[in-house]
Amino acid sequence: MSLLLVFNNKEDYILIPNEAIRVRVIANSNSEDDIIVKEEIKTYLNELLNNLLKNITDINDARKTIIDNNNFINNFVDKKLKELNCNSDFKVNYGMNYFPEKTYKGVVYQEGLYESLVVTLGNGNGPNYWCVLYPPLCFIDNNNEEVIYVSYIKKIIDKYL
Repeated sequence: MSLLLVFNNKEDYILIPNEAIRVRVIANSNSEDDIIVKEEIKTYLNELLNNLLKNITDINDARKTIIDNNNFINNFVDKKLKELNCNSDFKVNYGMNYFPEKTYKGVVYQEGLYESLVVTLGNGNGPNYWCVLYPPLCFIDNNNEEVIYVSYIKKIIDKYL
């Protein structure tokens, strides 16, 4: 696995490894209610996926775990939407999915098709959240403001220092 750290203006930027699985949650629309639902689903989904993948150290095992738990993930999203009193349709897709270009702190993440788990709420016309599911590098938020966590990077750095 390759990983590139770029240092610029005394801030660290983490680029996505070549072998990675992304996760993306797309809101139904730009309405405040739809964005709140997306945020709730994102939070619950991240917790579920982190628990499913917490001991995974190989991308093939991560793929198998996601595929084997596809029905569980679908049921989980459905349950959470009902708990939020949201009757919106949704779609969960694992495979090669389109990601738009994203700029985060001066680093451009190219648009393209990426291996990923994508949850589309309703029409999928609203803002999206995305991060790297495997290895766990979830660091891009909706407002382009913060690094959420970099525990995987810390393990790599600690291993070699």
